[in-house]
Amino acid sequence: MFKQRVVFVHGAGSFGSAAWPRQHGMALAYDALFLRRHGFDPVAEPVESSFTEDTAIVLRSLADDGRGAAGGHIVAHSQGAISAMMAAVERPDLVYSLTLVEPACLSLTAELPATAAHRELMQPLFDVRHQLGDEDFQREFIRRVYAADLEEPATQEEKRSARRLRLQAPSWEAPLQIVPGVPTLVLTGGWEPLYEEIAGYLRETGALHRHAAGGHRPQDSPEGDRYIRSFIADVSRRRQLRAS
Repeated sequence: MFKQRVVFVHGAGSFGSAAWPRQHGMALAYDALFLRRHGFDPVAEPVESSFTEDTAIVLRSLADDGRGAAGGHIVAHSQGAISAMMAAVERPDLVYSLTLVEPACLSLTAELPATAAHRELMQPLFDVRHQLGDEDFQREFIRRVYAADLEEPATQEEKRSARRLRLQAPSWEAPLQIVPGVPTLVLTGGWEPLYEEIAGYLRETGALHRHAAGGHRPQDSPEGDRYIRSFIADVSRRRQLRAS
């Protein structure tokens, strides 16, 4: 039986299937692909992030799968939502649906108060990121975003993770546009006004907005996982009905 494709796009932390522990089982019902964004590799040294390269990775994952089928659903977290939206703008014919979890789509809401305050807080740090060491940048980033302290990276992977974070371009620089006509779910954790502001903006443009527990990772909660699965299943059923 033909399985519709679901492409998972991670944020700035863990990547590949490790970023989606509750969604692994969706591979039973879907052709699930867990992507690695540009510069995310378990062995290779991190490189500067690229919205364009990330978008190309997403679009390649939606290309013809060898069975004459192309397209699928995209589920994206945080910074991964940027390339998901850019892919949907470039090739809406390939995107069945968008699920944006705590989307870091700050360029859409640049003039709104929570986004403007966040940029005012973070811009000075990003302005000097190439003059800072990886650990220094990560420590200050965590303090400013989460008001928390972080232990010094100890393992090689933790050190690579700190470098990846420093090499991520500011989310507010992404060339984003609203995606017309693509069914969209926005899932937020209700903990941070910034993400609620972005979700509210997307809701005003036609997206469905849901809350689930879990802070910045509501996809890890049972409720968040149910929202993701039921939304994709509903869109899939509607597509099948139209095709029949």
